[in-house]
Amino acid sequence: MKTLLSMMACGVAAIGLAVAAPAVGSQAPDFTGMTASGKRISLSEFEGKKVVLEWTNDGCPFVQKHYDSGNMQALQKKVTSDGTVWISIISSAPGQQGHATPEQANTLTKDRNAAPNYVVLDESGEIGKLYGAKTTPHMFVIDEAQTLQYAGAIDSIPSSNQADISRATNYVTAALNSLRSGEAVVTRQSQPYGCSVKYAS
Repeated sequence: MKTLLSMMACGVAAIGLAVAAPAVGSQAPDFTGMTASGKRISLSEFEGKKVVLEWTNDGCPFVQKHYDSGNMQALQKKVTSDGTVWISIISSAPGQQGHATPEQANTLTKDRNAAPNYVVLDESGEIGKLYGAKTTPHMFVIDEAQTLQYAGAIDSIPSSNQADISRATNYVTAALNSLRSGEAVVTRQSQPYGCSVKYAS
């Protein structure tokens, strides 16, 4: 019941949004975006490194599950410790839940002790729609050749309950571990869960 109420509160629409997504196994779409710190970055500049993309919205109970517990921050720190690039992306439009100015985004990163390499502000939704991002969180893992290796949920239990984190299989961790070992990613795609991305249209 708690999960259902949380989903209703944040307008969950994990299924059925008419947003095209790149195929797993294909070239990850290149994009250029402005970070909260004022730096313009492009995905293509990170060729040769693994990259994780995380769609986020601080007002979403499913995102709060992973940040309030410290799970997302721990994952960010672990992932980036080997040189993997972590890019958090905010695609909420102005006036929508989760929208953030650069100052707000930087404060949020500091206050949550988050550790992404970059926070990209995508209020036009251009990058989100390029990737077919449907929910927050919605996760993508890209390998050194910029091939999309994983797309979907952060883990295997679609709830907003922090107690479920320790019981869940973290798909991002699993995908990165496989890539580091030179093995094929076992779960390459899953159904994302969370709040709908608050696009302008």
